[in-house]
Amino acid sequence: MSPNYPTAQVIHAGLYYGHDSLKTTLCLTGKAMMYSLCAAHSIPHANTKKWIVAQNDQQWEELVKVHNFASSISVPTRFVPLQEAHDREPDVRATAGVLESLSTGIVDSHALMAYLEGDFQARGGECAFHTSVTDIEALPSSAGYKLTTSSPDGYTDSITTETLINSGGLAAVPISNMLLPPERHLKPYYAKGSYFSYSSSFPKPNTLVYPAPSPGLGGLGTHLTLDMAGRVRFGPDVEWVDDPNDLSPNPSRLKEALDEIETYLPGIDREKVGLDYCGIRPKLGRLGAVASGKSFQDFIIREEKGYSGFINLLGIESPGLTSCLAIGDMVEGLLYRNVESHHGQSGKSGGKDMLEGLTSDS
Repeated sequence: MSPNYPTAQVIHAGLYYGHDSLKTTLCLTGKAMMYSLCAAHSIPHANTKKWIVAQNDQQWEELVKVHNFASSISVPTRFVPLQEAHDREPDVRATAGVLESLSTGIVDSHALMAYLEGDFQARGGECAFHTSVTDIEALPSSAGYKLTTSSPDGYTDSITTETLINSGGLAAVPISNMLLPPERHLKPYYAKGSYFSYSSSFPKPNTLVYPAPSPGLGGLGTHLTLDMAGRVRFGPDVEWVDDPNDLSPNPSRLKEALDEIETYLPGIDREKVGLDYCGIRPKLGRLGAVASGKSFQDFIIREEKGYSGFINLLGIESPGLTSCLAIGDMVEGLLYRNVESHHGQSGKSGGKDMLEGLTSDS
C-alpha cells in the first residue's frame, strides 16, 4: 500500500498464500517476530483474532480449504459453532459457517514505523526523506552503483554504494527498470483500495470479520477491521488504476462496498458509512491475492543475476507489513549468509556494513 496508512493494520496469520510461497514463509516468521517486538518495546498491538464467514455452500468449501491449509502449516484456526457465533457476535451474519483465526491481530503501524526508524538511526543509519531516485548506474568492474537523486527544491546529488536494496514499494519496479536491461524490465500494476469509515456505534463487532476468500480476486474482499481504539472501518476493495498517485476516494465504489458489507453485517446503517481514504497495492500483474486461484503472485525477493549486491524486493503487498521483519532478515541472509533467494538465485556474501535502503519519493 502507499504510505498513507491508518493507525492500525492487520497482523496476518498466513492463511491464504499456499505451500512453499515466500508470502507464507515470511508471514509466519514475521508474525512471530512482530508480536515479540511489539511486546518488548510497548508498540500498541492486540491479538484480536479474525472471523472468516461463509453465507452459502460454495463459500463454506472455501473455509474448509483455508482450515485444512492452516492445519498443514500449524496455524491455529477453529470452526465456531453457529450458536456460539451468535452469542459472541449477534450482529454478524454467517449463514453457512465461521472459521476463526486465533493468531490474527492488529498493530499501530505508525508507532511501529517510528520505532523502526529510530532504531535504524540509533545504529548509524541516515534517512533522506522527500528525495527521489532519478537514475542508477552500475559502476565498472562490479564496483557498485551510482545513484542520482533530486529533492523538491531542485537540488541534485549522487551516491555511490557497493550494496543497493530496492525496497521502493510502489516505485520498486520503475527503480528496478532504471538499472536492469530492457529485456528484464517489468510492468508495474496498481490495485487501488478504498477504505470506508463508520460513524455509528451499532453494530460494533469485537473481532475482525472477513468474507470467504474469492479465488482470483486482487484482495481479500471488503472486510471489517478495528483500530486500537476499537473503531470500525471497512475495506479495502479492489480498483485497478494506472496512476500510483491516484489516492482520491471514488464515490462510485461506495454502493458496491455497502452491498458486500451487508452480506455479513446486515444491521449496518448505510447512511453512516462514508468514504475515508485510499491506499495502493504494488502489483506485478492483475493477479489474485490468494493461492487457491489460478493466478497468484508471490513476493519477489532476489539478488539480480549479474548485479552483485543489488537486491530487488518487488510486489511487496499484503502481507508485507506482517512480514517486514522477516523480509529484513532474508535480505541480510542474501547479502551476508549466502542464503538462496526467490527464483533460485544464489545470495552472495560480503559487502559493506552500511546498507543503502532507497525508495523513490520516500
